Amino acid sequence: MHIPRKRFGQHFLRDKLVIQHLVEVIQPDTHQHLVEIGPGYGALTLPILKKSGKIDVVELDRDLVPLLKNRCEGKGIMNIYNADALEFDFSMLRTSLEPLRLIGNLPYNISTPLIFHLLTFAEHIQDMHFMLQKEVVDRMVAKCGDDAYGRLSIMVQYHCATTALFDVPPEAFDPPPKVFSSIVKLVPYKKLPFISQNYSRFSQLVKEAFSHRRKTLRNSLKKLISDDMWKKISIDTHKRPEELSVEEYVYLSNLI
Repeated sequence: MHIPRKRFGQHFLRDKLVIQHLVEVIQPDTHQHLVEIGPGYGALTLPILKKSGKIDVVELDRDLVPLLKNRCEGKGIMNIYNADALEFDFSMLRTSLEPLRLIGNLPYNISTPLIFHLLTFAEHIQDMHFMLQKEVVDRMVAKCGDDAYGRLSIMVQYHCATTALFDVPPEAFDPPPKVFSSIVKLVPYKKLPFISQNYSRFSQLVKEAFSHRRKTLRNSLKKLISDDMWKKISIDTHKRPEELSVEEYVYLSNLI
């Protein structure tokens, strides 16, 4: 029996009703290229595989690989990549015109950096359905002015349409986490609604702003925008970072 490892942030989904609901939301089909991150024991992998006939999985814990193979044997084609998702090149999985559909119960301890990593492959992805800590999902879908609105909100929403689907209680997992989880759906835009002329500058601007989120924009961005530059910008400098929309951050980054 595999003992969940804290260093991998393992909390295995076991609630059959939650799994069924998640499969219904994902709607896997035989013509789709499905990729699961962190399949664990295969609680979600198996019902997805039965409907899709094939799936790629990325699993870091080598001890889980034989358990996963044994559980899914004869149920369809499963390609297992024993690798760290934070360093994995997801673009190499795309071998046809069919974009990737990513799913997974993501480890809480790496969820934010993993999301940032996955966004770099947005052009190869049709959609993503992830189980995450509810607080992280709240930040992803937060609107301008919300308490949860911040850097993660802006960077995810720059790339994707975001939707929080449903919450999952701790007792749905083994071992139970100390917090509620949520399912989020991310759909990368085929055409970005707002285009940054320099993405690294845009990213730097957002990061700098929220490093000092209690300060006004004039103070939080003083390293990047001078007082003379502010005179040419039609944004109130007394606003705080959480009061600017994604569009306004793109606008600012394109001016500096």
